[in-house]
Amino acid sequence: RGRAQDAMPRVAAAISRLVGASLDGALRLARALNPAAHAYPFSVVAMGKTGGEELNYISDVDVVYVCYGPEEEAVAATTPLATTIRKVVSGPVGSEPPLWPLDANLRPEGRDGPLVRTLDSHLAYYKRWAKTWEFQALLKSRPVAGDIPLGERYVAGTQPLVWSAVERENFVEDAQAMRRRVEEHVGASERDRQLKLGRGGLRDVEFTVQLLQLVHGRTDEALRHRTTLTALDALARGGYVGRDHAAELTECYQFLRTLEHRIQFERMRRSHTVPRRPEELRRLSRLLGVEDVEREWTRTRRRVRELHEEIFYRPLLPLTARLSADETSLKPDAAIARLKAIGYRDPAGAMRHLESLTDGLSRRAAIQRQLLPVMIGWFAAGPDPDAGLLEFRKLSDAMGSTHWYLKLLRDSGLAAESLALILSSSAYCANALGRLPESVQWLADPRDLAARSPQDLRSELASVLSRHEDHEGRVTALRYLRRRELTRAALADVLAQVEPERCVAMTDAADIAVGGALQIAADEACARRGSEAAPAHFAAIAMGRMGGREMNYSSDADLLFVYEAAEGAGEQEALEYATEVAGALRAALTEPGPEPALHVDVDLRPEGRNGPIVRSLGSYAEYYGRWSEPWEWQALLRARPVAGDPGLIARFVALIDPVRYRDGGLEATELTALRRIKARVESERVPRGVAPHRHLKLGRGGLTDVEFTAQFLQLRYAGEHPELRVTGTLEALAGAADAGVLAEEDAADLTAAWRLASRTRDAVMLVTDRPTRSDELPKPGRDLAVVSRVLGYPAGRSLEFEEDWLRAVRRARRVVESVFFA
Repeated sequence: RGRAQDAMPRVAAAISRLVGASLDGALRLARALNPAAHAYPFSVVAMGKTGGEELNYISDVDVVYVCYGPEEEAVAATTPLATTIRKVVSGPVGSEPPLWPLDANLRPEGRDGPLVRTLDSHLAYYKRWAKTWEFQALLKSRPVAGDIPLGERYVAGTQPLVWSAVERENFVEDAQAMRRRVEEHVGASERDRQLKLGRGGLRDVEFTVQLLQLVHGRTDEALRHRTTLTALDALARGGYVGRDHAAELTECYQFLRTLEHRIQFERMRRSHTVPRRPEELRRLSRLLGVEDVEREWTRTRRRVRELHEEIFYRPLLPLTARLSADETSLKPDAAIARLKAIGYRDPAGAMRHLESLTDGLSRRAAIQRQLLPVMIGWFAAGPDPDAGLLEFRKLSDAMGSTHWYLKLLRDSGLAAESLALILSSSAYCANALGRLPESVQWLADPRDLAARSPQDLRSELASVLSRHEDHEGRVTALRYLRRRELTRAALADVLAQVEPERCVAMTDAADIAVGGALQIAADEACARRGSEAAPAHFAAIAMGRMGGREMNYSSDADLLFVYEAAEGAGEQEALEYATEVAGALRAALTEPGPEPALHVDVDLRPEGRNGPIVRSLGSYAEYYGRWSEPWEWQALLRARPVAGDPGLIARFVALIDPVRYRDGGLEATELTALRRIKARVESERVPRGVAPHRHLKLGRGGLTDVEFTAQFLQLRYAGEHPELRVTGTLEALAGAADAGVLAEEDAADLTAAWRLASRTRDAVMLVTDRPTRSDELPKPGRDLAVVSRVLGYPAGRSLEFEEDWLRAVRRARRVVESVFFA
C-alpha cells in the first residue's frame, strides 16, 4: 500500500506530461490541416488536474485555448485548430479508441462562450466578469502545448487577478457555498460511495487547500503552487495548517487518489464510485495492499471530512479575506494607520508589539502573522485595545513554543476572539491567564467555562489529596483548585457581562478549599497523636457572604469553628485538638505559598475578637442562650455548614435556628439596636473622601442597605414564615415578597440595586485587579468606561451606566427608609 501511494504523485505527473505531449502533437497536425492559422500564435493551457499534474488514467482533460492577434481574425483563424485538436484527441481514429475526453468548459462564459479567445479578451473577462470559482480554477492553469510563451503570458496576466480575488466581497463565503452546492448535486443513491465529490472525498481536500492558498497566497508567494500535495506541504511549512493535520490530509489524499486509480483499472473507464459488491471490494483490497478497503475508505472519508470542516470553515478565513493586502501583511505604515483609525491610543507602541510577535522565520512568528491582522481588530472591539495587545504579547511570550496555543487560536475563531475581548477588558483575567495559561483552551468550548458542580470538585479534591503525602503538596493542590475555579468564573464573567449568579461558583470553590484544609488539619493532628481516632468532632460554619453563597473575587472566608468531645475523650483533650485543627486550617489557607491565600476571618464568633477561636457546642448553646446580642442573631442568618462532622453540624443548626428564626420576631428595643448599628455603619465606615452614593457596599442604597433590610425582615418574620429561612439575600427578598411582608415592587427595587451593585463590584475587580478599589464606583474616565463595557454597555455610554446606578440606589434607599428605618 505504501509504495502504491508514494508512487501516485509521480504516476499522475507522468500521465499529465503524456497528455501535454499528445496535445502538442495534435496541434501540430491541426496546423498542418489549417495553414491559415500559421500567422497567429496559439496556446493550449491546461486546467484542473492536467494543469496540476494530477491526472488519473481515465480523466477529462480540462483546457483553455488562447490566441493572439486582432480579435476577429485571430479567433476565426485559430478556432479550427481547437476543433481539430478535439477530434484528434477525443474522437475515434480508425481502430484506435479516443485518448482522453477534452473539456473546454472552464473557459470564460463556459459552454456559451467562444471556444477560442485572444489573450486580451481572456484578461478583460477575468477583470470584469469572472466569478469566484473561476479564480479558483485558474490556480492550476499551465501552458502545455503550442506557443508556450503565449501561454505563460496568459498565466502571468491572470495570476495577479487570482491572488487578489480574495478581496472580492464575500469571497470566502462564496467558495464555501460552492462546495456545499457540489455536495448537494451528488445523487442520493451514490452519496455514501462518491469518491470525488461526496463528503470526505477528494474535493474536500482540494477545496480546503485551494481556499487557504487563495486567502493567504496574496501575501505569501510560497503558497502559489498548482499541485495539491505540494501546496499542502507549503501550507504546513508556513504554519497555515498544523503539521499533523497536513500529514493526515496528505496520507488520506494519496489513499483516495490511489483508490480512484485502482477503481478505473478494472474496465479502463471513468468512475468515481466505490463499488458495493464484495468481490470487487476484495479485488481492490488486494490491489491496494490493505486488509479491508471498505473499512479504510470509511475511516479515511470520516477523517477527511473532520479536517475539512475544521479548516475549510475556519472563522479567521473570511475575516482575513476582508482585509487589504497591506493590512494582512502588517506593513508598518499601513498597520499604524489602521491602528490609529480603529481606536488604539498608542499606535506606535502597538506596532512595536506586533513587530516583536511576528519577527523572524519561526513557525510561531508565521502563525502570529496569520492571527494578528484579525486579532488587532478584535482587540479594538474591546474597551482597551492597547492593554489587550500588550497582554497578548506577554501571554504569547510566556507560552513560548507551546504546541497547542497558537494552533488553537488559528483554528478556533471563538477562542481567539474571546481571548481578545478578555485581554482588552480585564487585568484580573490577564494575570490569571498568565498564571494558568492552559485555561486558554476553555475558550474554544463554552461548556468548559461552566462552573464545576460541588460534587465534581469534592471528587477531584479527594483524588488530588490522595496523590500527595506531604503537607505543602496537599495545601498547594487544594489552593490551586480554588484559583483555577476563580479563573474559570472570571473568564466566563467577562464574556457574559458579569452575572451575579457566578458568586455561587466562587463560594463553591472556597467551600472546597475549607473542606480540604480541614481534612489536612485533622489528618495531621491525628498523626501527631499517633491515633486514627480524633478526640473531638469538628465542623466549620460559613458566615457572612460565604454563608450566603455571595462571595466575590476578593472575599474573605468568614468562619465559625465548633467542636464536641468524642465519646471517651476528655474535655481538655478535645479542646486542645479542636484548637490545633482550627489553627492548622487557617494556616493552610493563609500561610505564604505558591498559590494565592484565602484569608480566614473569624470575627463573627461570639464575643468577636475577644472570644476564643473555637468553642464547644455546649459553649455556643450557653452563649447564645444568655449573652448574644441582636447583631449576632443577624449574623447567624447567614450561617451555613461547609465542612466537618455531619452529626455535629446537624446539632449546631438545631441550636442556632431558634436564635435566628425567632418566635415573635423582634422587640422594640432590639429593632432600635439594629437601626443604631446600621446608622453607625453609614456614618463611620464609609471611607473619607468617597461620596456615599458611589460606595458600592456601604453607600446609600448599596449592598449593606439591601442586606440589612432583608435580614431585618428575616429576624422579624422568619419565625412564622419558613420561606424566609434562607441564607442568601435575593432568596430572602423573594421569600419576604412571597410571605407578604414586603411589597413586590419594593422587593424588585432592592433586588435590582443588589444585583447591579454586585455586578459592578465584580466588574471593577475584573477590570483593575485591585481589591482596594472594588467597593467604589469609578469616577468618569478610563476605568468607568471599561467597567461599563464589561457590564454590557455600548462604547461611549459610561455615563448612562452611571445614571442607571444612581437611579437604582435611589430607589433602593427609598425602600430601606420605608421598611428598615420606619
